[in-house]
Amino acid sequence: MLDPRVTELAEMLCTHSTELTADDNLLIHAFDIPEECVAELVRVAQSKGANVALRLESTLAKRQLMHGMTERNAELIAEIELHEMKHMTAYIALRGSANSSEMSDVPRDINTMWQKTYATPVVFGQRVPHTKWAALRWPTPSMAQQASQPTSTFEDFYFRVCTLDYKKMERAAQPLVELMNKTDRVRLVGPGTDLSFSIKGIGSVSCHGKRNIPDGECFSCPVKESVNGVVQYNTVSLYQGQDFKDIRFEVKDGKIIDATAGPMTEELNNILDTDEGGRYFGEWSLGYNPHVLHPMRDTLFDEKIAGSFHLTPGNAYTGPGGNGNTSAIHWDIVCIQRPEYGGGEVWFDDVLIRKDGQFVLPELAGLNPDQLGA
Repeated sequence: MLDPRVTELAEMLCTHSTELTADDNLLIHAFDIPEECVAELVRVAQSKGANVALRLESTLAKRQLMHGMTERNAELIAEIELHEMKHMTAYIALRGSANSSEMSDVPRDINTMWQKTYATPVVFGQRVPHTKWAALRWPTPSMAQQASQPTSTFEDFYFRVCTLDYKKMERAAQPLVELMNKTDRVRLVGPGTDLSFSIKGIGSVSCHGKRNIPDGECFSCPVKESVNGVVQYNTVSLYQGQDFKDIRFEVKDGKIIDATAGPMTEELNNILDTDEGGRYFGEWSLGYNPHVLHPMRDTLFDEKIAGSFHLTPGNAYTGPGGNGNTSAIHWDIVCIQRPEYGGGEVWFDDVLIRKDGQFVLPELAGLNPDQLGA
């Protein structure tokens, strides 16, 4: 018997997230998802009148594909999938895997080539700016293990987090959007961190269940050459199948001039050197999902942690004004500023707006966990 929470999630994805109508062509892209769950998403999408195309993939098969990947092969796949994506007005990705490290032994030079040849035109060039899209992980025993929870407990957490009241979140975030839109200087302070930059004229976007699921952030983008100082991240970041921890950047005039991550320092710098834009930042965001409190090595969850921020090397999205930075990478790395993680402060134009993970301005209090999660 199908879990009714699957139907609830599918309804949210097809109505709130992508607002499907009979005018839409939807691509459902599923990696290692139970067939009955994919079928339910197809059914719900069809009930909205959308034309549905389906792409089913296997992470294990993808690993083998990547190990033998050539630039010519990547160009072929990119050409086919770009053609497909240009016919779509909506895209929903369901990503499950029995092993989050399945792709960890794919050689770095192949990953770099794939990002440039495939991700740049298909993902950043077409799917992100030209479709209504939503992407989410799928609850698996592997994810439960990453979160240090029993599988059934994690599933309860997953569905609670993914289907919360996003309309309430949207209303609570509006004052933050308005404040960020008129802010010039941002300063981030915390253990090992003292970083300043401008977001003047960039704008901001409230994320409340329309794209990544789960959601709960408001993002902007630093003026490209305005970033100066040091940032020390305090969560483990899983990127290209590998764990990076104790990531620290020293930044001058927007560019990361020194980057360390303990024994992964060389690999960190190799990723940042993917292209010219890899050492500049493409996103800055404040996270406030009231149910996501601790990191689990999964970016879609970790970047929404209440009381966190993420500062992202790489490609700048064009949702807000953007800063012109282009790159084949977009790496959301998270720092939590709640007291149990060392605390920290966020300042807008010399006004303290968040301290130790709690918004301190009255108009922003609705984003604090005790109110947003009530």
